[in-house]
Amino acid sequence: MADSANSLRLILGVKLKLLRQERGFTLRKVADRAGISISYLSEIEKGKKYPKPGKLIDLASALGVPYDDLVSLKVDEPLEGLREVIYSPFLRAFPFELFGVEPKDVVSLMAGVPRRASALIRAFIEVSRTYDARVEHFLFAALRAHQKMHGNHFPEIENAASEFRKAQGWGPRTIPDAATLRTILEKHHGYTIDTATLPEHETLHAFRSIVTGDDRRTMFVNGSLLDEQQAFLYARELGFLTLKPATRPTTGSWVKVESFEQVLANFEASYFAGAVLIPAAALDEDLTAFFRWDTWDEAAFRRALRRYRATPEMFFYRLTQRIPEVFGLKEIFFMRFHHNPNEDTYDLTKVLNMSRVPVPHGIQLHEHYCRRWPGMQALSELARNQADPESGPGQAGGGDEPVVAVQRSHFLNDDAEFFVIAVARPLALKPGTNTVVMLGFLMDRAFKRAVRFWVDPAIPRVDVNLTCERCPLTDCNVRAAEPSVLREQQRLEEQEKALEALRAEGSS
Repeated sequence: MADSANSLRLILGVKLKLLRQERGFTLRKVADRAGISISYLSEIEKGKKYPKPGKLIDLASALGVPYDDLVSLKVDEPLEGLREVIYSPFLRAFPFELFGVEPKDVVSLMAGVPRRASALIRAFIEVSRTYDARVEHFLFAALRAHQKMHGNHFPEIENAASEFRKAQGWGPRTIPDAATLRTILEKHHGYTIDTATLPEHETLHAFRSIVTGDDRRTMFVNGSLLDEQQAFLYARELGFLTLKPATRPTTGSWVKVESFEQVLANFEASYFAGAVLIPAAALDEDLTAFFRWDTWDEAAFRRALRRYRATPEMFFYRLTQRIPEVFGLKEIFFMRFHHNPNEDTYDLTKVLNMSRVPVPHGIQLHEHYCRRWPGMQALSELARNQADPESGPGQAGGGDEPVVAVQRSHFLNDDAEFFVIAVARPLALKPGTNTVVMLGFLMDRAFKRAVRFWVDPAIPRVDVNLTCERCPLTDCNVRAAEPSVLREQQRLEEQEKALEALRAEGSS
């Protein structure tokens, strides 16, 4: 809902419906009095139609209200909250159509109980402001919901990527590098590509890429990125050209989220890039063989990363697209944290939870994430290796060599166990900052049938929680904060029990 005309229709429809209900009038009675059809009146109340002035006069007369009051944008107190929603950026930007709903349906539903809806809306707005929840948070949440609805598998994009690979004459196991993809953009699409400007730019040096121009586009790519990261950016740009979205972002790092259409276009082009760089048939075949092993093989896992020329994040995200579809393992999660070893801070920067267990969410908690997760342990090991490069994994590549950790993570609060793989590495564009990605699989019957090495005795089983503040463990040697939230919950439970006992005593 992008214009004021839609807002006018919605406000009029809500006011009409409320006035009619207050007077106990049926749709037929008001329609007969105004000389219009019942279906037309229903369309007006739903915000689909806005009648001409003559019909508005007839409607005002039928309801016994002044014309000016009916058409005015001013509303009574019960509807003030709804008016805030109608004119809010949230209602204008949120992609209701993805979920089979239209904005007018939401407003119409709320109009049935305007006072309660108004209180709910204002509470919602207050909570959003308290936690700095902006429109883009809702748009990215909508994208995650869209991914979950489809199991993060989109056959039309898989097919587009497969056709693109065939058009290039690539075999099923050909993995294109950055130079190959850059050449396609330059020779077949007339791009001018600059990898030198961004690393030296005073303000934009942390940007991954920027595209400018219309016909003959210039693409600035940060030359400080790894070859596989540059390959992803080129493949994503080819995704935009192939999928042809109506609107798209022009930067590789979000500056301003303008619409859900941009968010969706970026996701689909990124999905296309992953499917081009890590072909489905080869990956499915390799995963089938890997899952049949009786023991976890870290060396083989590292070889797979090198074989597909992928960063851990690219590889893990591609797994979230293939494993649920091919192996039926639907209960998975993906998380990414950034870590500053000097400040000992852990920032959750990306999450896709397709499981029923509430792993951490995207809005930063003022709590300390559990340090017992394999990702946190991998980050700690990476920081130690960076301080003492001689201790790096295999001493190959020094202290910046990626660290891999695996764990059977038992979430105490939900009594659920996940098989989690974590990979930590330094960030190319943020010196002094490390990142870790974690991929977790709920260890249900489907997982245990598909993955044989889950019983490997070398893989530790560790009790974990969401945050230190909520954790009951008393023997944790990496606790970063006292269990304050847990203690408060326990205190309230004790009070409730004491109240119940007192009431029982008083009634006896």
